Amino acid sequence: MQHDILINWSPQETRVAIIEQGAVQEVHIERALERGLVGNIYAGRVQRVLPGMQSAFIDIGLERTAFLHVADLLPQIHQRFGAGRGEAEGRAPPPIERQVFEGQTLLVQVLKDPIGTKGARLTTQVSIAGRLLVFLPFDEHLGVSQKIPHPQREALRQRLQALVGQEGGGFILRTNAEDASDEELADDIAYLRKTWARIRARANTAAPPALLYEELTLVQRVLRDLATPATRSIQVDAREQFAALQAFAQEFTPQVAERLQLYRGERPIFEPFQVDEEIQRALGRRVELKSGGYLVIDQTEALTTIDVNTGAFVGARNFDDTVFRTNLEAAQAIARQLRLRNLGGIVIIDFIDMAREEHREAVLAELRKQLARDRVKTMVGGFSALGLVEMTRKRTRESLAQMLTETCPACDGRGRVRTARTVCYDILREILREARAFNPREFRIVASPTVIERFLDEESQHLAGLSDFIGKPISLQSESSMTQEQYDIVLL
Repeated sequence: MQHDILINWSPQETRVAIIEQGAVQEVHIERALERGLVGNIYAGRVQRVLPGMQSAFIDIGLERTAFLHVADLLPQIHQRFGAGRGEAEGRAPPPIERQVFEGQTLLVQVLKDPIGTKGARLTTQVSIAGRLLVFLPFDEHLGVSQKIPHPQREALRQRLQALVGQEGGGFILRTNAEDASDEELADDIAYLRKTWARIRARANTAAPPALLYEELTLVQRVLRDLATPATRSIQVDAREQFAALQAFAQEFTPQVAERLQLYRGERPIFEPFQVDEEIQRALGRRVELKSGGYLVIDQTEALTTIDVNTGAFVGARNFDDTVFRTNLEAAQAIARQLRLRNLGGIVIIDFIDMAREEHREAVLAELRKQLARDRVKTMVGGFSALGLVEMTRKRTRESLAQMLTETCPACDGRGRVRTARTVCYDILREILREARAFNPREFRIVASPTVIERFLDEESQHLAGLSDFIGKPISLQSESSMTQEQYDIVLL
């Protein structure tokens, strides 16, 4: 299915939207001050080794130390440039405390960006992505993307073997290289080897922690990763970026260069497709379905839950038909929302209960069909005994909500705040405790306008009663900068 890619560029932020059949399918955002780290290669210093967790914390120059698990650690011999994985093949990996030590310098690559309180996830199994291939400097493996049909894989592997020669290192042929010529593959191999040589040279001279290689910018990754044969056009709204992309495309992605266009419309590039409105809706919990049903999406630190509801939709024939049609539409919407919101990790879907087995199978088949279009790896299980569908979607960067929003300072992420009356009673109890411990001339309540208003109106009798009981005057002061749950009791 053909699609268009829109690039909205500004010095502080780059935004990319993929439009398919007039609807926004994916949104990618990169901010100059918050660029993602996935793919970056560092010379890091081991800060701590934790045998109990079989992991280590590595200083790569970020605010928080990064995390390296033993499963992502090649044996020490591979840390010497040029060593191959085959030298340790067939042996169980030794424990991490026998491989690394505090103060040691390691060549590491970021697998996952820091998210929330978690530091970046690292690997020493370095890989460098090109346009057609992925280079594995510490491996000898030659692989072919699983998305390429099986009959073609062996022929592609043999072609790749002939081009790689005996220089060492492994390669994985990417999906977009299925129809590439030998010349194009050879150019990509040369580019990747040259890039690796630059990384090695810098690693031998830089003092850790040091950045050795930085992943391409978002606009460059559009040409390398997002542009496919199904891409109809790539429109950029900044003349300078358009010229830079043209130069990049001519060198690395010539087959995409002719689809690059400088957007010259009078309206902002995102406006015709209402991209900004779609982003705003993607930050909400509720997603309306065309039939009248709706989804409720809740994202937590551990997992994401999606609840499907019929809403105002009433089927033309019977209730079973209504439920089935709503669930089918929901399966399509869920796959799109996962891409649009970039939701990763464990996802639990609560479809409306279906009595017929063939309906459940059809809904699962539709969900898998829609998820097959996702460029991020997904896995879907069947319906559980409780009627829930469990699935996972690989998480490599922050979700749209994590990138664009922050925890509400009033409710601290709970989504609920204590009522003004509850806060009033907390204050009355606090004053009573203070009166037993101290002997001030007067108590002053400093609180939000809603709480002060409640004291002046419905709770005035209780406030006066407490003042008589403790024998001290109680005054009120409204503070508009305070949230409803915040207050202070001043002893005068």
